[in-house]
Amino acid sequence: MRWQMGRRSDNVEDRRGGGMVPVVGGGLGAIVLALIAMFLGIDPSIILQSGIPQQTSPNSGSPEEDRTKDFISVVLADTEDVWIKQFRQMGRQYVEPKLVLFSGSVDSACGYAQAAMGPFYCPRDQKVYIDLSFYRELQNKLNAPGDFAQAYVLAHEVGHHVQTLLGISQQVDAARRRSSEAQSNQLSVRLELQADCLAGVWANQAQRERNVLEQGDIEEALNAASQIGDDRLQSRSRGYVVPDSFTHGTSAQRVRWFTRGFQSGDMNQCNTFATKSL
Repeated sequence: MRWQMGRRSDNVEDRRGGGMVPVVGGGLGAIVLALIAMFLGIDPSIILQSGIPQQTSPNSGSPEEDRTKDFISVVLADTEDVWIKQFRQMGRQYVEPKLVLFSGSVDSACGYAQAAMGPFYCPRDQKVYIDLSFYRELQNKLNAPGDFAQAYVLAHEVGHHVQTLLGISQQVDAARRRSSEAQSNQLSVRLELQADCLAGVWANQAQRERNVLEQGDIEEALNAASQIGDDRLQSRSRGYVVPDSFTHGTSAQRVRWFTRGFQSGDMNQCNTFATKSL
């Protein structure tokens, strides 16, 4: 991705360094927690854990992480530019989200979060939370390398912010409370796939306006979307899949909806709630 000359966002809140890091047990529990973390965009109130951190670990950030911070600050600024324009075309005002960088654990308006959860969006404070070490996990454990894979992760979380500003997330939350577990999971899948599609819309508009894409970038995003499909994650962790428990969509579905957003560049094409076939 061509990003070095891009604008840096002012909406980055860096809480790294000297943070409280909870002791996480090893074995199966840690593996399960790590796999949950891969389910990007999940409502953090479902899995956030409360409790008092058990040890401290200062982390001022490695040079690699500082470079990643610089990169995602540019990506965040780019999403701001795209969504400000898109909302203006709808006669609305886009409220820019904050990006909180943390190490180990963090307090959010949605609760206390551990780094093992991975990136998440909290609608209560309209902030995206990322521990930059997640990107190493994305590359080394999920086989999804590349800077545009990282950009896709952030764009997906910003997609949840767009859904919140448009009132979609609130409607889905209300519907889920009235639904069975299976129906609630299906609504969650549609919400997540819409966020994937909105990430694709961002990529389209960013390329159109600023020519940010390099050869292989879209393939990196598609690979990342594929690697974090519910079916692939469950197969990797359990050896089998339980479709009724899916909350984010299959690998094929996530790839399909990101592609739809990217090819169309039109957020109106992202209505996952109006189609029978995902």
